[in-house]
Amino acid sequence: MYRPEIRVVDCTIRDGGLANNSQFTLETVRAVYKAVCGAGVDYVELGYRNSREFFSSDKYGAWRFCDESDLRKVTDGVDPGDTKVAVMMDSHKAFATDLLPAEESIVKLVRVATYVKDIDKAIHICQVAADKGYDTTVNIMAVSREGSPFLDEALDQIESETKALAVYIVDSYGALYSEEVHFLVEKYQMHVKTKEIGGHFHNNQQLAFANTIESIIKGANFVDGTLMGLGRGSGNCPTELLIGFLKNPKFKIRPLLEGIQNAILPLQQKIAWGYHLPYMIMGLINQHPREAIQWMEGDRKDDILEFWRQMTEAYGE
Repeated sequence: MYRPEIRVVDCTIRDGGLANNSQFTLETVRAVYKAVCGAGVDYVELGYRNSREFFSSDKYGAWRFCDESDLRKVTDGVDPGDTKVAVMMDSHKAFATDLLPAEESIVKLVRVATYVKDIDKAIHICQVAADKGYDTTVNIMAVSREGSPFLDEALDQIESETKALAVYIVDSYGALYSEEVHFLVEKYQMHVKTKEIGGHFHNNQQLAFANTIESIIKGANFVDGTLMGLGRGSGNCPTELLIGFLKNPKFKIRPLLEGIQNAILPLQQKIAWGYHLPYMIMGLINQHPREAIQWMEGDRKDDILEFWRQMTEAYGE
């Protein structure tokens, strides 16, 4: 049995780009694109469409900007099947004017990431993107720390003021447990009647895959993954696990394994992602992983007790 309404977004290059400043080679991005298309995944997110006013081209790679010419280098000659290209725009680091009319672009889906406080900016980008012919989603970040009525108001605004396909629960800090996932899906469903609910979970407590399943059980129909969980810090729900769980015959595992073998495994020599205790600690205390990332890059990365001491003094246990 499977639920055909479920749509999978692979965001290996976009989310993984947070771990290496989007400095992937063209060959790596093409390999991921080919693997995801071959597997029949619904969307492949090839990076950010963010503004160079906020990010320097000297520091960040091409996939922080996803210029149309670079996207075409990735996709040229690869049979996409039914897979559509997506990009993400941060509501506070992007401008809607950076979007071409959809008929001039290979991008089909624009995902707008936002904090609740920036919801008006996100809605503006969604409205412009829709007017230009794109499908959109709104991805509400750091939702584990958004317990105020402002979240309800943001959901109401998205429902009434956008044509978004889906509104996402984004567990940016990897802090959520299944009961909270259930609560949030139900909350979103109370406010959002004409759009799907989406789930994007991080793996600080090794719950990204489990929480993705829990969101599906409660009715989420848009779910995210990355190949081998590649992503900033602890990483994400692995796309290959998600595809295996869904049992939809349109999905195929072998192309994903080929992509992982050829493009992702070699990255382990350059990028340290996955479950590590500093990331777990930040998930437990529901805080951004930036301090854990810095700790992992330092000389004392194995002094877990000292990191615990510093974080609990700073944030409380």
